[in-house]
Amino acid sequence: METQELHRGRLIDHLQLVVRDLAAARRFYGAVFEVLGVPLGGEGEDYFWADELFVSTPGSEAAQGVLTGRHHLAFQAADRAMVDAFYEAALRAGGKDNGAPGERNYHPGYYGAFVIDPDGNNIEAVYHGPATRSAQSVKVTF
Repeated sequence: METQELHRGRLIDHLQLVVRDLAAARRFYGAVFEVLGVPLGGEGEDYFWADELFVSTPGSEAAQGVLTGRHHLAFQAADRAMVDAFYEAALRAGGKDNGAPGERNYHPGYYGAFVIDPDGNNIEAVYHGPATRSAQSVKVTF
């Protein structure tokens, strides 16, 4: 097999989802973040965020009154068990099945699960198989 190198944290600075029901989104993503080991970064009356993902209402200043369209987001999982836990937590928190945990034919070792969030976004957790990381995450301070 050919060696593959993936880079995380250099292309996307942040993503914003503008949702109809912030409380439903907060329940869904809160459950997902908990099993992925990602703490909530902060929240306010019309938003919450964690790492690169910012979720807000249409009334937030950044949203300018417009809902976002359907997106596909894939969250990194540390192992297959985390993918399984993501799927179960997401379903319990209001997500809908869009592909149970399992191997995919994207590349050898790709193990993922897909759910539809309360606003119709396709949310995935993926484990790419055994790999060596140079760091747990890119940490930027300013």
